[in-house]
Amino acid sequence: MSEKNGSTGKPDIDALRADIKQTRAELGETVQALAAKADVKARAKESVEHTKAKVKAEVAEATGKVADAVKGATHAVRNAAAGARGTTLHAGDGEQDASVQVRRSPVPLAAVLAGVVAVVGVILIVRGRRR
Repeated sequence: MSEKNGSTGKPDIDALRADIKQTRAELGETVQALAAKADVKARAKESVEHTKAKVKAEVAEATGKVADAVKGATHAVRNAAAGARGTTLHAGDGEQDASVQVRRSPVPLAAVLAGVVAVVGVILIVRGRRR
């Protein structure tokens, strides 16, 4: 009967056993993968560890940037202090030294601008009350 259907007869038993063994191995891997996905606690711990590592790296990077900024600011302050100590105002050089000092330090400029804005604000408020 099997010859009429075109089959060659009984399948090779060793080939079937090898196929079953391979299928069992693949099934075992699939079950392990599904178990790993179903283990919410382990996945949460892994996620926490990943986030910790990421935050530690960001903190280290930010710390480095802050340290570099502090070094730069310290250097700038030392240079400004040395320049202030070495600067002597002479009658003809006073204007040039003052303009150079203002250009080096933007803080007085910011203070002047804030004062101007405050005065303009007060003027506008006073004008608004008169109407």
